[in-house]
Amino acid sequence: QGQLDESGGGLVQAGGSLRLSCAASGRNISDYNMAWYRQAPGKEREIVASISWSGANINYATYSVKHRFTIIRDNDKNTLYLQMNSLEPEDTAMYYCNSDHRSGPNYFTWGPGTQVTVSS
Repeated sequence: QGQLDESGGGLVQAGGSLRLSCAASGRNISDYNMAWYRQAPGKEREIVASISWSGANINYATYSVKHRFTIIRDNDKNTLYLQMNSLEPEDTAMYYCNSDHRSGPNYFTWGPGTQVTVSS
C-alpha cells in the first residue's frame, strides 16, 4: 500500500493563506482520483476537495471552500496540493490526503496529516 506525507500546515491569522503538499510513495497518484480531507477536534474526518486522476474533474465540498481553496495535482512529482486562501477559524483542522473513498477504498495508508490553525 502506498504512503503519504502531508506538509505545509501552520498557524495563520484569519484571511491568510497556506499551501499544503502531499507527497506520495509506493503508488502513483496518477492511477487514482485523489482528495483532501480534514478532521476538526471532536468531529469526523470529512472530504474537502477531490480531483480526478486526469485533473479534468474537480469538486469541492462546500460553496465556501470552492471559492477559497484550489486542489492541484502534479502526477510527475507524485504530489497533491491544496492552496488555501482567505482562511477562516472554521478551517482549523488536521488535513490529510488520500485517494477519493467515493471511487473505491483508500489505496494509501493514511499519513500523519498536517495541522492548520487559523486564529481570529
